[in-house]
Amino acid sequence: MPVLKSVAIFLLAGICEIGGGYLIWLWLKEGRSVWLAILGAALLIGYGLVATLQTSGFGRVYATYGGIFIVLSVLWAWKVDGFVPDRYDIIGALIALLGVCIIYYAPRG
Repeated sequence: MPVLKSVAIFLLAGICEIGGGYLIWLWLKEGRSVWLAILGAALLIGYGLVATLQTSGFGRVYATYGGIFIVLSVLWAWKVDGFVPDRYDIIGALIALLGVCIIYYAPRG
């Protein structure tokens, strides 16, 4: 159960960070409403708060989150932006995910 909880926290943090960044991108790059930027900023603050719910130390949490961010970014771009990942995007994301699973979930003595 602790693994599922930490995965859920990583996913929520990722949605907050990518969603927040995306809303600010829309405001700055596509001239959308400033309200999107405000909501995006709130989501980015939420990301910072959600990440603190992990039980491990800062360095390991953020290293792991970096790999999860890669995977979520590719998925976000695919589903929201219409970006079609190629096999190298997928292979790279899976390698990053494998690496962070080792960093965060490997048993330590």
